[in-house]
Amino acid sequence: MEYLPCFFFRSKDHDLNNKGAYLHLLTDAMVSLGVVIAGVIIYFTHWYWLDGVVSLIVLAIILSGTWSLLTDSLKLSMDAVPPGLDVLEIEKKLMNIKGVENIHHVHIWAMSTTENALTTHLVLDKELSFDEKMKVVHNIKHKLLHENIQHATIELESADMPCESDDC
Repeated sequence: MEYLPCFFFRSKDHDLNNKGAYLHLLTDAMVSLGVVIAGVIIYFTHWYWLDGVVSLIVLAIILSGTWSLLTDSLKLSMDAVPPGLDVLEIEKKLMNIKGVENIHHVHIWAMSTTENALTTHLVLDKELSFDEKMKVVHNIKHKLLHENIQHATIELESADMPCESDDC
């Protein structure tokens, strides 16, 4: 059977929930260690002020360790572009696919700490048949999987029927 704290350690960088559990276990261990060490020193030296100092050190370590958890949680809840994904780079890669004439309204966000989503408007060559357009869409979705985007919603447009929005 797998040792539970090791499980959280291995996956702490890939899953926000596991990161929170890992930090909780780590801070519990640090608090216990700090209390034991301070208790032993206080017992032999009568330096009672050490209790407050150790408490402040533990507090500083907990705050610094959980700051990244807080910022990652806020980014996830605000639908920010996930770390490691560059919208402009993904747009360039999609524009290099044969049959794609334009791409706009690209939105990328994290659905969870392990899955990302994309929505976009895609202008395809008007000479393509329906089946060819579906092959282009399938090719795009396959390329997006390699970019760590598991869910893609693609709205097709044709060059002769442009987007009605001003920012297309």
